[in-house]
Amino acid sequence: MDYKKHIAIVEDWPKEGIRFKDITPLMDNGKVFKSAVDEIVEYAKDKEIEIVVGPEARGFIVGCPVSYALEVGFAPVRKEGKLPRETIKIDYGLEYGKDVLTIHKDAIKPGQRVLIVDDLLATGGTIEATVNLVEQLGGVVAGCAFLVELTYLEGRSKLEGYDVLTLMQY
Repeated sequence: MDYKKHIAIVEDWPKEGIRFKDITPLMDNGKVFKSAVDEIVEYAKDKEIEIVVGPEARGFIVGCPVSYALEVGFAPVRKEGKLPRETIKIDYGLEYGKDVLTIHKDAIKPGQRVLIVDDLLATGGTIEATVNLVEQLGGVVAGCAFLVELTYLEGRSKLEGYDVLTLMQY
């Protein structure tokens, strides 16, 4: 399926010079969204996935239906202060500063096979931090799946050695 037909390009948002890739039209179309989720599920089927991990917030939107279809759990990765129990955290770089991501300390069991899912692979900073959190807990990253990849930002370079699926590239 040509998923790009269901992505709205928003000029100069959130700031001038950015061509934002809006996935909400894709999500608005149930058949198209189901097809995208099904492609990620198909990719994951032979990877013996035991849990899906997704960073907030759009990683939840894509990751939860994938975990449901695979009949495995879902573990959220959130900004600091958003998870109610004991967490581990990682600082990571943003374009203009730093941020912190956290995951519950008991979210991943040692040796557990993990699929990381998000809507977008851009610079790779968020996913690299998510991979590090999973691995700190002893998880094995069996794959990473995204709806969109912005190849010109070279985020895939931060995922060398990992199996990566993207459904569309810009």
